[in-house]
Order: sequence, then C-alpha cells, then structure tokens
Amino acid sequence: MVKTRISALVILIVAVALGYFVYDTEQVTMKTTPTGTSTPAVVTPVESSFKFKLGLDLKGGTELIYKADLSRLVTQSPDDSMTALRGVIENRVNALGVSEPIVQTETSISGDRRLIVALPGVTDINQAIAIIGQTPVLEFKTERPAGPEKDAIIAAYVKKEQEKAEGKPITPNPLLQQTPNYVNTALTGQYIKSASLDFGNQTSISPAVAVEFTGEGSKMFAKMTQDNVGKQIGIFLDGRSITEPVVREAITDGKAQISGGFSIKEAQTLVGRLNSGALPVPIELVSTQTVGASLGQDVLNKNVNAGIIGFIVIAIFLILWYRLPGILAVIALAIYVVLMLSLFKLIGVVMSAAGIAGFILSMGMAIDANILIFERTKEELKAGKTIETAVREGFARAWNSIRDSNVSSMITAIILFWMGTSLVKGFALTFGVGVLASMFTAITVTRIFLMTLRFKDSKLSRFLVSNGFHIS
Repeated sequence: MVKTRISALVILIVAVALGYFVYDTEQVTMKTTPTGTSTPAVVTPVESSFKFKLGLDLKGGTELIYKADLSRLVTQSPDDSMTALRGVIENRVNALGVSEPIVQTETSISGDRRLIVALPGVTDINQAIAIIGQTPVLEFKTERPAGPEKDAIIAAYVKKEQEKAEGKPITPNPLLQQTPNYVNTALTGQYIKSASLDFGNQTSISPAVAVEFTGEGSKMFAKMTQDNVGKQIGIFLDGRSITEPVVREAITDGKAQISGGFSIKEAQTLVGRLNSGALPVPIELVSTQTVGASLGQDVLNKNVNAGIIGFIVIAIFLILWYRLPGILAVIALAIYVVLMLSLFKLIGVVMSAAGIAGFILSMGMAIDANILIFERTKEELKAGKTIETAVREGFARAWNSIRDSNVSSMITAIILFWMGTSLVKGFALTFGVGVLASMFTAITVTRIFLMTLRFKDSKLSRFLVSNGFHIS
C-alpha cells in the first residue's frame, strides 16, 4: 500500500511538472541586450524552442508539390535520391529564413515520387518558388561506346524528330531519357563540396566554374577519370551539355573545372546555385496551395474550443455516472492531456487541424478503457465480492478487451500513417500516440489511484464505487 501511494504521489508530481512545462514554454520572455553606455538597451521577445509547432493550415503559408524525375538514375536507389533531394531543398528553404518549414517526400497512388514543401508564414511565395525551382541539376557523364545500344538510342531520337516534323504525337520511348553520346553516372551535383568563379589559365579571360567534390564525390570522379583517359566526359546542366572535355590524365584531388562559354554573370549565378545545393534529380512543380493566416487562426481556435468542451463534457459524465472512480478517471484524463501535450513539444510534432482532431478523438478513447474497467468492477460487486477484490477483478477482466481495442486502433493509425497523405499522417500520428498514452493512463494511473484508496466494505463505499442508478 505504501509503495502504491508513493507511486501515486510521484505520478501527480510529474504531471504537475509536465503541466508547468507545457504552460511555461508557451510564454514569451523578454531578452535585454546592452548596447552601450550612451544608448538604451535593446529588449527583444524570445520564444521557447519547445513552443507548439503549428502546421501550414493553422499558421498560414504556402505548400508546393514537386514531381521528381527518377528515370535517369543509374546506380543510386530512388529512396536514396529522394532523401538527398529532400536534404538539398531543406537547405534551400532554411536559407530563406522560413520558420518551421516542412519538407517531406511521398509516393502517389500512381507511383510518382513527389516532394512536398510546406512554408508556414511565407509571404513572398514567388521568390520561394523561383529559388527552389532554379536549383540546377548537374550531371557528369562518360562517353558511350559505339554499338547496338547507341544505334538504338540514335534511332529513337531520329524517330522523335520525324514525328515532330510530321505533327504527330511523340511515341513514348525510355531510350529518349538517355543521351546518345554519353552514359549516365552516379556522379551528380549533390557531391559538390564547393564552387567558385575561376578564369582558368592566364591566357584566357573566359570565366569558368571551379568545383571541389566531397570525399565520396572525389573517389567517384577519380575513378571516372582513371577509366576514361583519352575519352570525353560530358558535364550537363539541367539536361544541357555545357562542356565536354577530354580526360588527359586521372584527376585524384577531387577538383574539376566547368567551362561552358559563360558570361561573368552566368558563371556567378551558377556558382551561387551550386553552393546552395544542386539537385540529385530533376523536379517539376505540379501544384501550389496557399492558406491564409486568418483562416488558420480561426481553425485553431475552433479546435482548441472543441477540445476544452470535449474534456468538460466527458468529465461531467464520468463524475455523475461513475462517482469516485469517475473522479479518479478525470484526474487520469487530465494527466493524459498534459502527457500528450508534453510529448508533442518534446517530439516536435507539427500540429495541424487534422492532428488536433486526432488528439481530440484519442481523448475520447482514453476514457473507454476506464469505462470498461468500471463496468467489470460493477459486475464483480453485484456478484457479492468485496470492493477491493471487485476492483482487482475488474481490471483483470477488462484487460483483454482493452488490449484488443487499442491494438486494432494502433493498426489503423499505422496504416493511415503509412499510406496517407501529409494531413492524414498528422491525424494518424497524434491518434496513434494518443492510443499508447491512453493505455498507460487507464491501466497504470487509474489503477494506482484506485488501489491507493482504502475501501471499507460499507454501504457508503459501495455507493461511491457503483455507477449509474444502481447501488451494488
């Protein structure tokens, strides 16, 4: 009994600490920065890093959806390419100073790989689209040997030109994704460490771009030049050949030069883009969606009000119908709420309208387990058992139903998260976390609280533990 009461006390202390954490991290503190003896100090508001992260639909902003072209991949897997693509775009978006951007990849029902960029709070969306869309695709290709494969590719291009000249629709052909004179390699712009403006040798004033590869890129470039001494290497930018130098000797220091007849401005622009990150695969903007901040605030207020009303209604029902166990269940439900809100902050869950809906739904399910336990306990009391025995038996008999119900809910949440779109995933995530947290609060917290009380088998005790209009 002592251990149980100590456990109950620890749970209450932790719950209060979590509640304070949730409250305190939503407050804005003022930071004072001294600027000198003759000028006043600068006071700036500082927000906590654990403040709730609001999604696009609540904070407002823009969502961009890009379709990735993976048809020219050689050795790299589509998953790795999409991961690299997401990393490059994240760097690009963060460079814009966008707060809490969300960059994620998904596979559509038709099998297309897509990149979704959510930019909460963005006002100059045209600039964001231009910068993301202009990120170059830089590819290094080796010379294609003469043979049937090259002849087939050339024939495909000849057929394409004939169909174009005759005004006929172009016949889809995978060979058109390849370059007749060059073979695609895995070395792309994503392996570039840095780029700089270079004017080549002292006898030339034509600007060029000097690039330095990463460690892995240096190895790939060294092997490429070793295997192709005396042959050409094609350097393509956005599918267009910009230079086709002949390899005189192997280059093992990871440095190369791109010379494509650039003007100084063109070379400077290319340097800037490469330093910001070249895309591993081409992307095409297929959809944009703009959400106003006013709409997001309205949705947020309605969701918060729905959550508060839902909690109050559930609490009133539990207390009136289940009496003392109902009061304990309400306390457990409050602990469940602060536990969930703390997890959202600590995990960094981005709260969308769908995510809040999942949380509110799980709040209702959080009490299901308690109701099952209380109903089983009532049956045990009607069978003539003591209160303490009835409570223990009630938990034991309800466990199988609680387990099966929550497992089926978790399976649903996992499938929704796995197969759903971004909004559905937000709902599934909060709902799934809510189911796990509800099992803990219902099975552990409520049980410990009930076991903490010492019941005398009196008429008053049976009234307090009973429920509804029936007194066991």
